[in-house]
Amino acid sequence: MLRRLMVKLHRWAGLAIAGFLVVAGFTGAVISWDHELDAFLNPHLTQASGDRLAVDPFVVAEKIEAGDPRARVTYLPLVVEPGHSLSIFVSPRIDPGTGDHFEIGYNQVFVDPVSGAELGRREWGAVWPISKETIVSFLYVLHYSLHIPEMWGIHEWGLWFMGGVAIVWMLDAFIGFYLTLPRRRAPREARPAPVERVLSQGWRARWAPAWKIKSSGSRYRVTFDVHRAFGLWTWGLLFMLAFTAFSLSLYREIFYPLMSVISEVTPTPFETRQAANDHTQIEPKLDFRAIAARASAEGAQRNWREPVGAVFYSAEIGVYGAKYSHPGDDHGAAGVGPAEIYFDALDGRVIGDRLPWRGTAADIFVQAQFPLHSGRILGLPGRILISIMGLVVVALSISGVLIYVRKQKARRALDTKTAAQPQHPELRARHATTRH
Repeated sequence: MLRRLMVKLHRWAGLAIAGFLVVAGFTGAVISWDHELDAFLNPHLTQASGDRLAVDPFVVAEKIEAGDPRARVTYLPLVVEPGHSLSIFVSPRIDPGTGDHFEIGYNQVFVDPVSGAELGRREWGAVWPISKETIVSFLYVLHYSLHIPEMWGIHEWGLWFMGGVAIVWMLDAFIGFYLTLPRRRAPREARPAPVERVLSQGWRARWAPAWKIKSSGSRYRVTFDVHRAFGLWTWGLLFMLAFTAFSLSLYREIFYPLMSVISEVTPTPFETRQAANDHTQIEPKLDFRAIAARASAEGAQRNWREPVGAVFYSAEIGVYGAKYSHPGDDHGAAGVGPAEIYFDALDGRVIGDRLPWRGTAADIFVQAQFPLHSGRILGLPGRILISIMGLVVVALSISGVLIYVRKQKARRALDTKTAAQPQHPELRARHATTRH
């Protein structure tokens, strides 16, 4: 009875999320190499002839804002990897006439680090039009939000939806694992002869076929074996991907509050400060140059070897941040990101920090979510593994649908055959049993 229920749950849960997992798996396999692909497709934006930073990045930021008063620089790199351009992010200011954001049509500006000349602009994550300049970021956003649009003033619908898919995926992973386990032994007198021979084997021997793919079987048998065996061999990684997808998508709504109950989590200003609403921005009393000077002094006081690699500003909550990294090392140790210190935008005081792989057990667990999901926790081998796992997710989702379609055809054929035969009570009972 329990197994029959689990079969139905696995079937319908799998069918419900299969299409979304195909999208997530394929895009995940691609965006593991987002920076490399972007550099390959758009060298005119990402590459520069110089190997050093000759211009003053603060002057560059001022020039961008002076050229378009509708835009505010929100991320400013202060070091540059040799041969790469400065990638500066901007966001629209609030239009005082409408109370809504300006429509500026871009959020990223590329600048030559030697001459200061602008190399181009683009909308990172744009839905349309898709071009070689936006395809990688389009896939990136598609991966975690499906580009579900804002409704009723809420931007997070896509994140919430994919977080719900991840929760179903996690639960279905346990159900799928349970269904691979050997059936319980039936009473000896109730066993047909073939079943008697199978159940007389040991538990491990009866479970062993679930780990194998019988290549000499029918197409349906091979598909079924691929679905079951791939799921078993990669079960731990699949569950890790599902869990981290949940934690990243529903971080503020469920994951962070849950971790705060289970253990002690050190909050950053992004957890303690809440924006009044989406149409309010806090005008800072200090600029990037002043914050960078404070950040440099703070880093020196803490004896950090890394320079201030970038500064950023969150206008919604009035917080500046400084990232400490050498050129080209913006992912930090094992992909967890560099050390960060946060400053109040009105008085410049330090209001928090984030230290990679430091803090309570809960802090480290929270920090590990993105490195685990992206594979960067293992460096290049981890990224390769995550790309492979993306394709495994696609294969499992498609094979699950094919198994369902094949079983549906078999059921319809059985219904047609049964309808053409005399309907004796014993036959009806046998037919009903076969359908389950």
